[in-house]
Amino acid sequence: MTDPVTTLTLSLSGLAGLGMLVAGGLTGWRGWLQLKRSEIERASVPAPSAGARIEIADLKERIRKLEAIAAGVDL
Repeated sequence: MTDPVTTLTLSLSGLAGLGMLVAGGLTGWRGWLQLKRSEIERASVPAPSAGARIEIADLKERIRKLEAIAAGVDL
């Protein structure tokens, strides 16, 4: 028959291993939840207004013209 000390040692080792797996899983779960929270916060940032989009488009057009001038292209 098996020795009670061996059985107890194996049981405690298994319990400790299970505890480590659960702790690792909990840490991963908390990290995943934090990632999802940050994604939701980032997505809730309001879109730029129409005036801001027009201004950005104007600046892009100016940059394109300056790059064309620098490259020597006649507009």
